[in-house]
Amino acid sequence: MQVPLLRLQCGKTGKDSAAARYASATNFTIESSKPYAELWMGTHPSNPSKDLTTGRTLLDLVQDNQSLMSPAIAKRYEQKLPFLFKVLSINKALSIQAHPNKKLAEQLHKSDPKNYPDDNHKPEMTIAITPFDGLCGFRPLAEIAHFLQNVPSLRQLVGEQQAKKFEEATSGQETSTDPSKAQENKSALQAAFTSLMSASPDDVSKHAPELIQQAEKEGPKFAGTGVEATSGKTLSDLMQRLNTQFPNDIGLFVTFFLNYVTLSPGEAMFLKADDIHAYLSGDIIECMAASDNVVRAGFTPKFKDVKNLTDMLTYSYAPIEEQKMQPTDYHFCKMNTEAYKSSSLATLYDPPIEEFAVVRTALKSAGSKVTFEAIDGPSIVICTQGSGTVSVGPKTEELKEGYVYFVGATAELVVDSSGSEELVAFRAFCELEGEVEGKGSTNGKM
Repeated sequence: MQVPLLRLQCGKTGKDSAAARYASATNFTIESSKPYAELWMGTHPSNPSKDLTTGRTLLDLVQDNQSLMSPAIAKRYEQKLPFLFKVLSINKALSIQAHPNKKLAEQLHKSDPKNYPDDNHKPEMTIAITPFDGLCGFRPLAEIAHFLQNVPSLRQLVGEQQAKKFEEATSGQETSTDPSKAQENKSALQAAFTSLMSASPDDVSKHAPELIQQAEKEGPKFAGTGVEATSGKTLSDLMQRLNTQFPNDIGLFVTFFLNYVTLSPGEAMFLKADDIHAYLSGDIIECMAASDNVVRAGFTPKFKDVKNLTDMLTYSYAPIEEQKMQPTDYHFCKMNTEAYKSSSLATLYDPPIEEFAVVRTALKSAGSKVTFEAIDGPSIVICTQGSGTVSVGPKTEELKEGYVYFVGATAELVVDSSGSEELVAFRAFCELEGEVEGKGSTNGKM
């Protein structure tokens, strides 16, 4: 019987980026003149990973051998990996976007398969490898109202009538928990945001220079005071940085509607389907349902679909801290000694969906080892720092930066650090509710 441990060759990746470094661990050659952004790990038909030894795609392998997935997961997800695992290296802002829910994904794929290549939803989780910043979800309503009052060019694009309607509709009930009031707030937010996104390109080009002039002139006092989440200097610097990347883009103004988020290495956030976001800079681990559907509307030369974006969004609004995840200790593993337990970590990122969870493992010193109990589902492991070995049964393989392995269902996994540098690895996996007695969480993945 084949030992379910396969080293993978993964694709879609540039210079000075984590994605490029990890890809070059196989036979990928970095071209100095090309930018690189993504490393894909999974079975998605747009870019399936390959067995480094045989060259067969991981999609072919799991479809030929149901036991690699587990019968339940193979049946549920049509013999395909239910998640897509990625490394993103972001040097320039990625598009303002959202990913459709399942029903909308099916509709978009049927009507426009060129721009929406599959029929699946795409909730996703982001874990920072290096310092990261981005835009995520709508700001608290009082902050948006503050910017409408202190950024004249923003108010011009939203329109005076819509700006007043938003202020009148939300004033005094910005944080109301009453369901009817909350729905009124969302309707007002949708109307104001749709009005902004419907502004003509000529109007955007006219008002964007006014915005940048205000940011440069006001500096630390940009856009007034009173918004605790984002300082005037931070916003001023952000406007000027984004304008060098996408001059006179509608995305500059969208920034005033969205939370500005920074993540330190190891911090994470989760985005439900239909949540708006944009990644601005940093290296991240990303895990999502197996889909390549993106509805874009700013900071991009690619196809924009403003109507679908403004129609599909949840229009949920909250401080960014509510969007960040709270990882926990992963209990289904054991370190080799008490000394290493105190200095090594296995951290679980467990979003409220069944398709995936991620464990980050940090082994602080040479000789430290962690043994992971068998999971009744498939997983993919990538090493982002350090060196050591990875073992399943009698099979032991080298592990170092950029090495990626597929681990089949029901396999106990051992990771051993051998270098002087801390070993860091991420493992994405799926395990359905009730599959393994005693590992059930609220969503059943652990």
